Amino acid sequence: MQTNLYITNLGYSVTDDSLRNHFESCGHVTSAQVILERDTGRSRGFGFVEMGSESAAQEAIQKLHDQPLDGRSLGVAFARARK
Repeated sequence: MQTNLYITNLGYSVTDDSLRNHFESCGHVTSAQVILERDTGRSRGFGFVEMGSESAAQEAIQKLHDQPLDGRSLGVAFARARK
């Protein structure tokens, strides 16, 4: 069951909470994380969202891919498994 999403093209002002709120329109969000640079604490422009179900993850891809968040069109796809 694939529920983890990889989110690209995030604006620097997007936080974990704003990312979570944006994706909750598609279903329950288990976790949302914007990846930060270690040295500066600034967003690296991508993050991960884990949805509560595979159907919610599919809906998020269909509904939110290429849609704006803070003035930038998001890229939304299934995340690859860590090696």
